Amino acid sequence: MKESHNLMIANRIDRAILLIRGEKVMLDSDLASIYGVTTKRLNEQVKRNLGRFPADFMFQLTEEEKAEVVAKCDHLARLKFSPYLPYAFTEHGALMLANVLNSDEAVEASVQVARAFVRLRRLLTSTPELARKLDALEKKYDVQFKVLFDAIRDLMEPPEVTGKEIGFRAKREKK
Repeated sequence: MKESHNLMIANRIDRAILLIRGEKVMLDSDLASIYGVTTKRLNEQVKRNLGRFPADFMFQLTEEEKAEVVAKCDHLARLKFSPYLPYAFTEHGALMLANVLNSDEAVEASVQVARAFVRLRRLLTSTPELARKLDALEKKYDVQFKVLFDAIRDLMEPPEVTGKEIGFRAKREKK
């Protein structure tokens, strides 16, 4: 029973990791659901502990980013009519939330969140191997699959990072 529950949480977490501003993040509403609290309570705790959430741990979405996320992610449709702009938490910010929320459920869920980010990192580091296998398959099969192979290659490309860098390293490099 516990293993199937963990698998359900892991699937929910995997679905909740988004790429925004070139960062892999999770939104406050998804994290609140996973950690077993309301989004309001989560954001209250963040505001009480702002020193634990520097810019490279958390940022607030713009109206445009919110609209794009709502359009692309069915599970976030409820955000469409929310008057608030959601917060996005990087891996470190998501884990810091477990400390701030200080509940057994949050601590247990943070382990699953950490594992999801690790799985994503492993997937991204295995991209060169995946590209080699894709080349071999493309040579083996005819032109009818070219569109499929091209689409997969597009998905494998890292996103272009636009805009200014955030966080501590960006400040240090400017000095």
